[in-house]
Parts: sequence; C-alpha cells; structure tokens
Amino acid sequence: MTRLALVSLAVVAATAAAPARADFASCVAALRADAAHAGISSGTIDQAFSGLEPDMKVLDLQKVQPEFKTPIWDYVDGLVDEERVADGKAAMAREARALAHAEQAYGVSRYMLAAIWGVESNFGTEMGGRPLVKSLSTLACFGERAGYFRSELMATLKIIDRGDIPAEKLAGSWAGAFGQTQFMPSSYLRLAAPGSDGGRDIVDSADDALASTAHYFVKSGWRSGVPWGFEVRLPPGYAGPSGRKAKQPMSAWAARGIARVDGRPLGEGEAGLLLPAGADGPAFLVTRNFDVVYSYNAAESYSLAACVLADRLAGGAGIVTPWPTDDPGLSRVERRELQTLLARRGYDVGQPDGAIGNKTKEAIADFQGKVGLPVNGRASQKVLQALRQ
Repeated sequence: MTRLALVSLAVVAATAAAPARADFASCVAALRADAAHAGISSGTIDQAFSGLEPDMKVLDLQKVQPEFKTPIWDYVDGLVDEERVADGKAAMAREARALAHAEQAYGVSRYMLAAIWGVESNFGTEMGGRPLVKSLSTLACFGERAGYFRSELMATLKIIDRGDIPAEKLAGSWAGAFGQTQFMPSSYLRLAAPGSDGGRDIVDSADDALASTAHYFVKSGWRSGVPWGFEVRLPPGYAGPSGRKAKQPMSAWAARGIARVDGRPLGEGEAGLLLPAGADGPAFLVTRNFDVVYSYNAAESYSLAACVLADRLAGGAGIVTPWPTDDPGLSRVERRELQTLLARRGYDVGQPDGAIGNKTKEAIADFQGKVGLPVNGRASQKVLQALRQ
C-alpha cells in the first residue's frame, strides 16, 4: 500500500473517530447527571469519568457470544475437560472451608458452586481485565440494550461510592461481570453475601464469591438435595415433547420409554427433556435446579456445561452419549497443541494458551483452505489431525 493511501486511510479513520468521541462526551455528561441524581457522590463521579475514553471493542464482543455461536459439543467439551476437572478438584481442596461454609449456610451443593467458579473464572484465575466503568459507559452510549447497561453502570458507581470494592479492582468481562464468579454489579448490590470471613469481596476472596453465588442460587429457587438432572436414553425414533420448560412428572417420561443411562430409576418430581443437539445426541431430564443455573447465565449450553462439570467434580463420568458429529471439538490441551503446530507452520497465533481468538481462527481458516478442509476457522479434531501430519 502506498504512503498516500495510508495517509488517506488515517484521515478517514480520524474523521470517523471525531464524531464518536464527541457523541461519547455528550453521553458521559448525561451519565454524570444520572449518577448525581442517583445519589452518587461528586468525588466518585469525578473519579469514574475524568478523562474517560470509550472501549469500542466491547461492541464487537457483544455481537459474538460463544454461548450462542459455538456448536454445543465444542462449547461443553471446551469447558469440561480433564484439565479443568483436575484443576477444580485442586481448587476445591484449597477452598474446602469456604465451600463447606457456603454449602452449610445455603444448602447449595459444593460441587455446583465449584463448577460455577470454574466456568466463570477458571477458579479465580481468569476474571477479565476490562475496567467496568469504561465498558459499561461504552455500552450505555453505543451498545445494544443501552438502558440495561446504563443501570449496571449506576450500580457499579454505587459499589465504588459505598467503598465495597475499590474502583481499580472493578475489572471484568466486556459486559461488566466481575469477580471470581462473575457477578453483574446490580446482582452484587442485591445478593453479595459474607463468606466465613465476614466480607463481600468477590474479587480477592473465593470465600466471599462462593457464599454470594450460593445466596444467588437460593434466592433464584435452588432446592437442596435435588439434582440438576441426569442423562437419559431415548427410545428409538422418539418424537415426543421436549424442552427445558416443558416439565412433566418423571413417571410420564418413564411411560414414554425414557430411561437413565446408568440404569437407575428416574425418581420423583418433575423435569423437562433437554435435547441440546437434537434427538440423535445426548439427552437430559432437567429439574428446576437446572433452571436456577440457567438464571445465572441465560444459555442452555452454559447451564449444561456447568452442571456436567459439577458431576465430574463429584466423581461422575460426564456425558456418555456421543455428540452427533464426525468432527468433535478439542480439549484445552489439544487446543494448545493445535496453536503450537500452527505456529510451527509460520502462523502468528500468539502465545499457545488454548483460547481460540481471531488470530487462531484466521490461521485455521487459511490452513483449512490449503489442505482441502471446509473453511470455517473452527478448532476441531480433523484440523488437529491434519496439522499432526
């Protein structure tokens, strides 16, 4: 590209950015007024908004949420692999006292709490680094569901104003979730609960984060001693009712020929039939406790991954029925191997960390095209096998 072309692009980019900055400044002025009206102190308002610039990347991230874009077998297998199970058991041993306190105080299974901890932040090691005020301000000004993110921004300012958690520690996901179990700010204000240490610091204290999550579950309707559900086998050619919300007595499902994969009786109570990959894939009868997990993150793929991880942490076998695909996804160990092999072929994928970002997807797509595989940028067993050759 010529120097003149580069200069022209720079001028276009600068011209486009100027209105965005002006619009953001105008929006921030309105946000400051909203915060003052909500009773936030002028000191907190000045601290939060002084010199604030938008983070336009969060607008892209809002449109690409893996719970809804990723094939269910990739999503679940990526979150529930041998590495995470081993890490989870080690984390549970390390925080045994905190988990016991939360389980005893609220009646929520320690394995389910540990699973939420694992899928949300990899047991407190990956909490996200985007400053909440910047992300939420950008989403409130330019994003979809602007009103929702404006209210979450006000909740964030209240957390700072009350002195619950310092502003510099309020960093998290693109959407504003933060802490070891990724609470939204409004949920923190309503439901953060003291751990055995008496605090509510869900960022630096796994104790407080686990207690707060247990409290959230109880307030959402968790019933102690009730399983989230279990895997079942369908009769050949099953074409009956299904869906998480279509709860029916266990006896009704048994009458349709549905049985547990482990051969035990279905038990009592009501459940819905979840078919995340259709009738040809794994099937699950899910109780209202599954719906509680769904309320934490409104995606069935997320809920299933968390529930299966809870079972694995408790010593269960995980999902028995194969997914209906001839090209399964990869574990984190396999994803790191894939990135390493791509790097050896000259692709820039960054540090092999098992996270499949844009660089890795672009490299995969280029490699797929060269070896005659369908070009979709997906990290899969067929791509890994081709790279191994």
